[in-house]
Amino acid sequence: MSLTAGSRPDGTRPPTAVEEPAAAVTTAVAASAKGRAPRKAARAGRVPFRVRLRRDRTLILMTLPVILLLLLFNYVPLLGNVVAFQDYDPYISSNGVTAIFHSPWVGVEQFSRMVDDPLFWDATKNTIVLFVLQLVLFFPIPIALALLINSVIRPRVRAVAQAIMYLPHFFSWVLVVTVFQQILGGAGIIAQTLEDHGWSGFDLMTDAGLFKYLVTAQAVWKDAGWGIIVFLAALAAVSTDLYEAAAMDGAGRWRRMWHVTLPALRPVIALLLVLRVGDALSVGFEQFLLQRDAVGVGASEVLDTYVWNMGIQNGDFSYAAAVGLVKGVIGVCLVLAANKFAHLLGEQGVYQK
Repeated sequence: MSLTAGSRPDGTRPPTAVEEPAAAVTTAVAASAKGRAPRKAARAGRVPFRVRLRRDRTLILMTLPVILLLLLFNYVPLLGNVVAFQDYDPYISSNGVTAIFHSPWVGVEQFSRMVDDPLFWDATKNTIVLFVLQLVLFFPIPIALALLINSVIRPRVRAVAQAIMYLPHFFSWVLVVTVFQQILGGAGIIAQTLEDHGWSGFDLMTDAGLFKYLVTAQAVWKDAGWGIIVFLAALAAVSTDLYEAAAMDGAGRWRRMWHVTLPALRPVIALLLVLRVGDALSVGFEQFLLQRDAVGVGASEVLDTYVWNMGIQNGDFSYAAAVGLVKGVIGVCLVLAANKFAHLLGEQGVYQK
């Protein structure tokens, strides 16, 4: 068979310069049509909004009071942050709300005061040190307690252990500080017992150098048991088949915990760690306020007590609002940064990518 000029070995003619763009357009249109087909199918399979609203109206009505309370107590007060840019005087008008509209604007003057205030930086330093201590010494304890309780086989023993660990969470900080005072104070049980046997007593409750460790121990005793609830819920969702398969492969208790239990807890740990980092500048208020006179302001002043002291006690509402606003903005930035880090580690964090 003879070949004509420009023909292929199979006898077909290659596309000309005019036909090549037309073929490309046809291919692109076909691909676009194929891409639109799944989207149309997915759009066609979606339940209309009215149907979903009618279907979920009971759940919406149940959550409506919670949403209203959230808006009322968490979002409406955010509007009051405007006083951080004013020289707010609550007595300039008949009530505090209308006084906002009559107070003079001062721009970023309150923030400049905050940067130049050494007491603010001392409170920030104490807050960061306490956060790091609680993150290192307090955060791993609920995980260890959850693993310990999960390893208990007898349900009755497990229930009693959980009840004992949960109980301190329901105590007020007044009671917690009183219990520690009766144990570690100068007139406490330990100091009195040492003095009765000829040893010199001590008073840890007034030691400013050990105060940061003392409040960390108080937080562990009060809330570590309550913190295991989320981890126990995550462990309850782990299939027993994984443990049985690991045991059949010859894995011991520690191997099963390392390769089955801890990977199951990893998403929960990442989520709670992100939330804890976002709450880094909120290490407590009542706990420090109750022990303020015993150890002094230098050791017990944190940002929350500093805002309370400047705003409520001294009446400097604009300055206190500026400090609180900066604290909130930094907290949001920390949440976003920690959540981004969780994404880099392959975890979901607070929200997905």
